[in-house]
Amino acid sequence: MCDLFYNFNTNFVGMLKTLLLSLLIFMKSSAIYDFKVDAVDGGKINFADYKGKKILIVNTASLCGNTPQYAELEKLYEKYKKNLVIIGFPANNFGSQEPGSNQQIQEFCTKKYAVTFPMAAKISVKGADIHPIYKWLLAQSKEKHLEPAEVQWNFQKYLLDEKGNLVAVFAPKTQPNSAEVIAAIEKKY
Repeated sequence: MCDLFYNFNTNFVGMLKTLLLSLLIFMKSSAIYDFKVDAVDGGKINFADYKGKKILIVNTASLCGNTPQYAELEKLYEKYKKNLVIIGFPANNFGSQEPGSNQQIQEFCTKKYAVTFPMAAKISVKGADIHPIYKWLLAQSKEKHLEPAEVQWNFQKYLLDEKGNLVAVFAPKTQPNSAEVIAAIEKKY
């Protein structure tokens, strides 16, 4: 009986330690500025570098009906880059529409759309292998009752204010140059 209690207690304590460690890791990235992600070019993107700017995060794909949004995203970036950074996150979660390597993605974005805004390395934006930054974005969306809370498709957009607060989420079909997106970028929060 003592051995049974000891084994249960030891297993329980081990599970509790694992749970607490997971929580600490998740809570450690409680602000967007805590994230550093791999860039498509092999470098790093440090979100702390963007304190004081609005940040528009977009999950992207090269073979999607929404792919032409790259051109509008680039125009938006050029127009507002003093106060806004756009960061693209290539993902292959929807219809296998981003099958390429990071190098292929970078070449495609540069040659076809002349993208100059930062592009992260390919990640997952949903499922068991969801990237921690998207886990954070989804948690923030739900906490703030912003819709769509879950990533629906390629080119969903998340806007953070100058203090790193998530302030808007735009559906994949919402064009980057739409009045709704422009108003949110120009709004003082």
